[in-house]
Amino acid sequence: MIALPSPNFTERTLPVSIIVLHYTGMKTKEDALDRLRDPQAKVSAHYVIDEDGTVYALVDENKRAHHAGVSFWRGVSDINSASVGIELVNKGHEFGYTPFPEKQIDAVIRLCADIMTRRDIRFVLGHSDVAPARKQDPGELFPWKRLAENGIGFWTDDFLPAGGTAENLLNKIGYDTTDPAAARTAFCRHFLPEALSGQANVEGRMTAVLKGLS
Repeated sequence: MIALPSPNFTERTLPVSIIVLHYTGMKTKEDALDRLRDPQAKVSAHYVIDEDGTVYALVDENKRAHHAGVSFWRGVSDINSASVGIELVNKGHEFGYTPFPEKQIDAVIRLCADIMTRRDIRFVLGHSDVAPARKQDPGELFPWKRLAENGIGFWTDDFLPAGGTAENLLNKIGYDTTDPAAARTAFCRHFLPEALSGQANVEGRMTAVLKGLS
C-alpha cells in the first residue's frame, strides 16, 4: 500500500457501517489521484485501487473522506461519515467504460476483507446505490457476485414472488426513491444488470434482495 495523503477530510459523526465502491471516471490514474488530493476540489476517498492492484491510501479510515456527496441509504444521509470510500481506476461511462481487471478485483476483495476485520460493515454498496439520481458507478460491469462469493457484500440469483411495487421494494431495501426510475436503474446496475438491456423480473429480484438484506 502506497501512502498519498489527501488534505480533503473532516471528522466523522457516525460509526462506520458501509463500504462504498466507486470508479474514478477520469482519463488516467494520475488525473484521479491529483483531483482526490487537490484542496481546491475538496473531494477524496480513503483508498484508490489501480488496474494492476496497487492500493493507494489517501485518507485515514478514522476520518471522513469526501467521496459520496449528497447520498442516502436506509435513513442515513451523511454517507461520508458512515462509510469507507474506495475508488477503482476506470475511465467510466464518459471516457470508455471497460471491465475491471482481475488483479484490481483481487485487490478490492483483499482490502474490503481487511476493513471488515476492523469495522462492523453491514453493507457493501456502489456509489450509484447511495446516489441513484446522480451517479452510475461502479456500473453494470462490476462483479458484485464475485465479491459476495468471497464474503464481501450480498448477492442473490433468486427471484421471489413480488412483495410490492418496485418503488416500495426499493424504499425498503434502502434506496432514495425520490426519483423512482433512477433508483430502479441503480438497483439493476448492482443486482440485475441484464435488465438494463432487456426484460427481467426486476420486482422478483428486488424481493429476494430485500429478504437477503433484512
